[in-house]
Amino acid sequence: MVSSKAATVADYLDELPPERREVMSRVRDAMLRAMPDGYREGMGYGMLGWVVPLEDYPDTYNKQPLAYAGLAAQKNSYSLYLTCAYSDPARTKRLHDAAAAMGKKLDMGKSCIRFKRVEDLPLDAICDELASTSPAEFIRLYEEARSRKGDC
Repeated sequence: MVSSKAATVADYLDELPPERREVMSRVRDAMLRAMPDGYREGMGYGMLGWVVPLEDYPDTYNKQPLAYAGLAAQKNSYSLYLTCAYSDPARTKRLHDAAAAMGKKLDMGKSCIRFKRVEDLPLDAICDELASTSPAEFIRLYEEARSRKGDC
């Protein structure tokens, strides 16, 4: 499932085969426990996502809610999108270091961490990164990045 047309998180999870639903549910549950108040879970871009709602921050470049994190079941793997980690090299390094401490190497693309099993993820470190950034702080980081790069 590269992109889903599911309208709700429950529908998305129901579309998955049981073994893939189990992986997605384990990662999602950990993310939900770590997620600071103020982010909203829902569907976006064909995947599970956590966003700053438009009613809290309407000034996004694409007029869509400000995406904080995402989780998707791809054809042969899973993808975890962590805007908070990709916005700061120190955060990215912490994730790499946590994976190395597990004897793993993160498969990080330009915007996501790819994985095949939950055991491949430094899930505690990922949850620490998610928990470390409130919506207000994320908005501040977003505005700072936009001011450096122009209106992206």
